[in-house]
Parts: sequence; structure tokens; C-alpha cells
Amino acid sequence: MTSSADLAPVAPSESRLWTPRRVFITRAARGFAHGRAIAERAAALGAEVTELTGDRLVLPKPDDARAAYRAAKATLAVTVAPPGKRRLQPIPPSADWRFDLAEGCHAHCQYCYLAGSLGGPPITRVYANLDEILSVLPAHLGSGRVTSASPERAHEGTTFEGSCYADPLGIEHVTGSLAEAVRFFGRWEAPVQLRFTSKFGHVAPLIGLPHGRRVRVRMSVNAPALIRYEGGTSPLQGRLDALARLARDGYRIGLTVAPIQPHPDWVAGYDDLFARTAAALAGIPDLDLTAELITHRFTPASKTVLEDWYPGSDLDLDAAARTRKLTKFGSTKYVYPAETMRHLRGSLTGMLARHLPMARLLYWT
Repeated sequence: MTSSADLAPVAPSESRLWTPRRVFITRAARGFAHGRAIAERAAALGAEVTELTGDRLVLPKPDDARAAYRAAKATLAVTVAPPGKRRLQPIPPSADWRFDLAEGCHAHCQYCYLAGSLGGPPITRVYANLDEILSVLPAHLGSGRVTSASPERAHEGTTFEGSCYADPLGIEHVTGSLAEAVRFFGRWEAPVQLRFTSKFGHVAPLIGLPHGRRVRVRMSVNAPALIRYEGGTSPLQGRLDALARLARDGYRIGLTVAPIQPHPDWVAGYDDLFARTAAALAGIPDLDLTAELITHRFTPASKTVLEDWYPGSDLDLDAAARTRKLTKFGSTKYVYPAETMRHLRGSLTGMLARHLPMARLLYWT
């Protein structure tokens, strides 16, 4: 029987490196040096590594749903990205194209947008065939409809988003994939940019890499009162300090403020967020800072998954208080009413301009 303690939301932890309890590596993944290196790093951290005899990933299914969730969140699978996964897709409004180093996330964010996007148990999958994934990118140079075709953002070059379905920095100490991607873009003498966002402050593996100023690292941040919904991630100040460290190392940086919510005392909360960011970045030379402002939204499917994952959560998922909209694929999503959106936008863009006048707002959504 599930106890009330099992149903309690996961509280945000101190900043620490994640160690998977279980690692499965497929037969095909063992054929790549990068895949074997990931398994070796995980084993050195104390993970139980299982070498599968084939390429099909079949996980044990605990009878208790909560136990199944916890087991999946502690599991890493080293697999091979098939051709379909290596086919780039447009990813507006963030970038021209997205490519995947991994899929899934070990954190416990109670408003996780992956909840309605990825099927099956919430394990983290990482790809062993990294060279094959990166080799696809040059064919897309100069194409795309976000930065390549935008007069306002054309100076960014062809942009490639590397964190659509995962937080690659949170697992970098196990995978090493992100550092290889940074080196790849650093060697690429062309108008290009690698972009990724993270809720983790463990940036040491990226410091000192030859990135060539062709990498923009964004930290996903929120008002301090909402960080409590982001279990297993770095504290807000840790993320801001990490962003400053990256900027001092010459990286282009950014803020992904998400998901914006009009929580109690939200004006003071978001004003505090931008003030703390300004303090962390003060005095850094040659600062290149962007901001992306993203309001909270959810789908019927994601609501069902999130309420199953976090049954004790007080996160606002009241569809009756939202406006129903259709996505470009014809599915339903719930967003804030127009008047609320106008108030949020006017307030947050004003705060951004006041505290961080050097920041370039890329979009509001």
C-alpha cells in the first residue's frame, strides 16, 4: 500500500551531481567507444550497469506506480539513436533546428513539459553514436526559419537547439556528450550557434573548452517561490552563479524564464529574480545576454501524467481558469487568459528592461 509519505511532492535538493542507480547499455551501444565510456563513468560512480544482449529496452515493472516512477527516474539507458532520431526538426521560436544528445530528465519538476511529450516510463536515454548525430548538422548550414531567416536574429547564424527533450548539462558528468558538442561547434568555422538550456549549475566540464563563442548556454530560472516545484535541480543562486562563470569564460549566455506563473506576490518574486541576476552578472566584460519568457501551459495529457507523478502537489492545473487553444498539430493546450497574459508580459518585460537593460529579449510566449 502506498503511504502518504510516498505521495508527497519531491522537495528541491541541494546542488549535487546525479548518480543513476541502474544503467542499461544495449548491444549496439557497446559498439561505440562513446557508449562504452558512458557505462564506465556510471560504474565508477557506483551505478549498477547491465549489458543487454540485444537492443530492446525492457524495464522491470514494479506493482506500485509510485515505485515504478522512482525507479525510472533513477535509470539511465545507453542506446543508439536510429536514423529517424537523427533527422533534424525545426524548433521555433528557439532555434532553426533541434538535435538530441539525450531524451528524458532525472529531475522532479512538477510542471515538467516532457510529461506530455515522451511516452513510457520517465527514464533518461543517452545516445552512444554521438559522432553520427553531430555529422548531420553541417548539411543544415544556412537553412532554417527562425534565426537564419530573421533580420533581427540573423547575426546568430544557423542555430541548433540541443536541449529540447533533455537537460544535457545535468548528466554531463556521466555522458561527456555536451563537451564534445561544444568542441564540435568550436571547430566549426561558420556562422552557427549551439544552444541549450539547463536547471543545473554543474558547469565545470565546460569551462576552458574551445567554444569559439559559438555556444549560448541559457539557465532555466523562475521566481524564487516557484523553485520549490523543481525537485532534484540546482538552487536558483547556483544557476545564476554558474551562468556568471560561463560568461567569464567567454560563452554567450541567456535566461529562460519558465514557466511564468502569476503566483501569490508574483510581481515581487520576478522582480527579485531579475535583480539577483543583475547582481550575479555585474561587471562581466563582453557580456552577451538574451532572455526568453515562457508562460505556463499544459495539455490534458500532461495534466494526467503530472497528477499521477506528483499527487501531493499544489501546482495550479485548473483548466477552468485557463483559455483553451489548439496547437499547430490540432491538439488542446490550456494557457492563461488574454488579460492575464498582457499583465504578465507588460510587467516582466518592464522588470527585464529595468534590471538587465543589456539583455536582448528573443521572444515571449
